[in-house]
Amino acid sequence: MIWNPGAEQASLKDMRYHQSESLKRIVELVYNRVPFYNNKINKANIKPEDIETIEDIQKIPFTTKIELRDTYPYGLVAANMEEIIELHASSGTTGTPIVDAYTEKDIDIWSDSMARTLSMAGATRKDVIQNAFGYGLFTGGFGVHYGARRIGAHIVPISAGNTQRQISVMRDFGATILTCTPSYSLYLAETAKEMGIDFSKLKLKAGCFGAEPWSNDMRAEIEEKLNITAHDIYGLTEIIGPGVAAECEAKNGLHINEDYFFPEIINPDTGEVLPEGEKGELVFTTLTRTGTPLLRYRTRDITYLFREKCSCGRTNIKMHRLYGRNDDMMIIRGVNVFPSQIEEVLIQIEGTEPHYQIILSRGENHLDEIDIEVEVMESFFSDETRKMEDLRKKISDAVKSRLGINARIKLVEPKGIVRSEGKAKRVVDKRKI
Repeated sequence: MIWNPGAEQASLKDMRYHQSESLKRIVELVYNRVPFYNNKINKANIKPEDIETIEDIQKIPFTTKIELRDTYPYGLVAANMEEIIELHASSGTTGTPIVDAYTEKDIDIWSDSMARTLSMAGATRKDVIQNAFGYGLFTGGFGVHYGARRIGAHIVPISAGNTQRQISVMRDFGATILTCTPSYSLYLAETAKEMGIDFSKLKLKAGCFGAEPWSNDMRAEIEEKLNITAHDIYGLTEIIGPGVAAECEAKNGLHINEDYFFPEIINPDTGEVLPEGEKGELVFTTLTRTGTPLLRYRTRDITYLFREKCSCGRTNIKMHRLYGRNDDMMIIRGVNVFPSQIEEVLIQIEGTEPHYQIILSRGENHLDEIDIEVEVMESFFSDETRKMEDLRKKISDAVKSRLGINARIKLVEPKGIVRSEGKAKRVVDKRKI
């Protein structure tokens, strides 16, 4: 089912006209209402009237994540605060979170985007959607919720966790569509097996999975174990949350809602815009947002764009599934974590050296696992088990409190972490995704 045929099946000519008109309006809005963008545009020696078509977008400077943090919390809000009806923030804690402010119009855009996303997975008003993405400041849960409401489907807002109850509710409520992270879906499968529940006997038919990287091999495993069709969905807090792009039944690239979010691919080193089909960094401009509009936001995600005739009938441009990121950010069970954040935690704990290594793996339950090897100061290192256990627990508790992740801490004797004359190898990723 195509939710919004006018937007999802638009001709390229009509789409370009819409994008051009939308870009002109959004540039004028941020120029007049957001001092940050007024200053940035003036420094680029351009004025709003210099933007006449979507091709002129290349005249506009990029926006970076650092700038979003520097303007925390309301420095990028283009609407009056009385018009802001909802606030969300990035799931990762980087000292200063990324804030996304929504007007009523933004919620309407989000609802429509997610209605399109869920419709690509076959959702209709007859479906029961079990939403196991987290609610709260994280955008995942609410994005799915708004999209399901727009469609008119039954929503089970169970949020994340409580796995055995998830399975029972799925069975008892007759859930037909599941939304969560891909790794959690495999954990659900394993738990269901332990409970003696056969997914082939349930009504579940499809799943929308995102918030962490996953491969086609993992898709095949999910589809086999849960007896469903698994669809990749893409979004990010900075742009709107989930709903930016999603897979249709063809599962050959993700259709971008390009009437709302204009995509570009750039060379991450030079900023040069690359042609369709060439891999680089994904950049988005929010064409219709009014709460926190962004111009040419550098996502750090690596992919490429392509436009082809799709068997589903949609004409929107597609993005290939993500290859990864061009920075050092890790995604652990949907939470964004940087090695520098872990370093900041360790430095503040007495008895540790500034030498550590992070090992990422996938556990037997298919969820991401993180081990942190921490070197102990020689003056603090001891054969006394209790003393070392207290230090290990102190580090573990600090990581959980500050970063929101459960990490297994291994204390290493002095000089136990291999030194490097060049750039230290802080992260070893053993996950097969």
